[in-house]
Amino acid sequence: MSSLERFLNVVDGADVVSGTGRWLASDDPFTGQPWAEVPQCDAADAAAAVEAAHAALSGPWGRLTATARGKLLRRLADLIEDSAGHLARIETRDNGKLHAEMSGQVRYLPEYYHYFGGLADKVEGGVLPSDKPDVFTYTRHEPLGVVVCITPWNSPLLLLTWKLAAALAAGNTVVIKPSEFTSASTLEFARLAKRAGFPDGVINTVTGYGHEVGDALVTHPKVAKVAFTGGDATGAAIYAKAAAGMKHASMELGGKSPNIIFADANLDDAVKGAISGIFAASGQTCIAGSRLLVQRSVHDEVTRRVVEFAATARLGNPMEADTQVGPITTQPQRRKVLDYIALAKSEGAVCLLGGKVPDDPALNDGWFVEPTIFGNVTNSMRIAREEVFGPILSIIPFEDDEDAIRIANDTIYGLAAGVWTQDMRRAIRMADAIKAGTIWVNTYRAVSFMAPFGGYKQSGIGRENGQAAIHEFLQTKCVWLNLAEGVPNPFVLR
Repeated sequence: MSSLERFLNVVDGADVVSGTGRWLASDDPFTGQPWAEVPQCDAADAAAAVEAAHAALSGPWGRLTATARGKLLRRLADLIEDSAGHLARIETRDNGKLHAEMSGQVRYLPEYYHYFGGLADKVEGGVLPSDKPDVFTYTRHEPLGVVVCITPWNSPLLLLTWKLAAALAAGNTVVIKPSEFTSASTLEFARLAKRAGFPDGVINTVTGYGHEVGDALVTHPKVAKVAFTGGDATGAAIYAKAAAGMKHASMELGGKSPNIIFADANLDDAVKGAISGIFAASGQTCIAGSRLLVQRSVHDEVTRRVVEFAATARLGNPMEADTQVGPITTQPQRRKVLDYIALAKSEGAVCLLGGKVPDDPALNDGWFVEPTIFGNVTNSMRIAREEVFGPILSIIPFEDDEDAIRIANDTIYGLAAGVWTQDMRRAIRMADAIKAGTIWVNTYRAVSFMAPFGGYKQSGIGRENGQAAIHEFLQTKCVWLNLAEGVPNPFVLR
């Protein structure tokens, strides 16, 4: 029997292991050692979860009113609030992000479930005007069916919630496939859903590798929608497989977000925003402001300030309150980050800070990379064009508004952008011109259950959060009622 803490999947309301009998170890990024394990599932396990979710659509869940669904979501919110500390500790142990950040994220999750719980019975159809005599026509919105939620390793519960709360409010059932690197908090969360009273089969989990269970879920004929967050290459592959089965899909993918500082900005605030945009969460966020665009007249001053500020960052145990930068979540990701540092140097970028593994013996066991800043970067360099997902900042100078817009939009991505200026006319002009789904002005990384989130271009398809999100999980039915006596000529289209 393994000495590691074991977390089980939930399928059709029961705690289950995999039919394979295999387990996946989950490593603690700070110690570099395994601390827990989850079932390593296969296609048969995936199919069982989908079948359970599909059966639940015609069971008690399918007969609940929207108001009753909302009450269940609010009950789940209360249970999350009661268990927030426990869930945050599991998530930090699993992904190495700061406990202070994970705790804040988990304590904010109930707001999403309260919001969508309230929205569940506010979705309305409509009575349509008709150009046909003696016909009454109306629309209604119905759930899609079984939704597969595929979530990444950087913020498992937050990014699951962005899908799950709306999907459940709309009346769907769900199969969750968390990252094989960070599954523990999702499995613990699924137990809360059972306690909240969701009927069996409504919320199911399947853990394992993408090629063993992810493909089986995406291609299953009874799956109606795939909701994915992750890298753009993986997202494109999943999108193609979903399209082959005519499934609905929403994709929240990568970014190479510009964080733009104008000369008239409050530079103290802008420097803090630049630091928060890239070094919070060790750069492991899709919205990371990894391209810092600085107006040339203040370029040297901002660069100096950002380097000096970043140099004070305290690396350490993510569980400790005074730690500011934690480890990279996975070993493969750390190798990728270090490879990009070498690539940037080979392209001619100048390393102004960091650029290596820290030499502190206390950090030797963890998967750390120093906060790294590159100058002398042009937007044509790979370090400025490809998503790194690590603590690497590229500083790029610009001349004026038009130059900033040109550089900001010269990317395949369009997830987010930051604008730092005290000129509100400029702020609005920049917000209009930048091709991205979220624009922050004089702030960065703010999100809310009320605000839609999603990307332009290769940063994704669809929106999460806000009222728009629930319609991502609904389909519209149009009903025609003939009020006339008799049936008109059957050979003529009415």
